[in-house]
Amino acid sequence: MGYLLRRLIFTLALGAAVHAAAHPTDGDTAKYVTTRLAVTGAVEHALNLNVADLRKLPPQKLGELPMVCQSGAKLGQLENLKGVRLRELLEQAVVVSRDHNDVKKMVVIATASDGYKVVFSWSELFNSPVGEGVLVYFEKDGQPLGDDEGRIAMVSSKDIRSGPRHVKWLQSIEVKKIAD
Repeated sequence: MGYLLRRLIFTLALGAAVHAAAHPTDGDTAKYVTTRLAVTGAVEHALNLNVADLRKLPPQKLGELPMVCQSGAKLGQLENLKGVRLRELLEQAVVVSRDHNDVKKMVVIATASDGYKVVFSWSELFNSPVGEGVLVYFEKDGQPLGDDEGRIAMVSSKDIRSGPRHVKWLQSIEVKKIAD
C-alpha cells in the first residue's frame, strides 16, 4: 500500500475518531435533545430562550458549510441552516463591562447537553469576521432540527476547520471574565 493511501486511511480514521469523541453517544440521541438555551454569566440580563423565542430575533441563513474536523478531514456538510447570530444573543443579554478593557478579557463558553464545550473570545465575536458566522440555529432545510442535533445547535461557519466548534444539543452560553 502506497504512502498516500496509508496517509488517507489514517486521516479518515482519525477524523472519525475525533468526531465521535467530540459528541459521545450510545446511539440514543433523544436523551441529549435540548429545547431551551440559557445565556448566563457576566451579563446584565440572563436569557432562557426556546425555539419560538429565537425565531422572533433577526433571522440569519447559511447555505452550504463543509464540516472539517481538527485533522483537516472532511466530515460532510451542513446545508440550509436558519438561526440567529450568537452576537445578537450576547447583545440582547448585555455583556457586563465595568471597565473599558473588561471585554478584552472575556470568553464565551457554549455547552451541549452531552458536556461538549467550545470557547470564543469576546474580541473574536465582535472584532473579527468570525463573529459574523457564529450561528445558533434551529432549522435545517426548512425543518426543525432532529434528535441528532437537538432543537438548538451552533456552528462557527467562518472557521477553517468548522467541526470542532459545531455544537449539537446546545444548552447554554456562559460569558466569563478570565483575567483581571
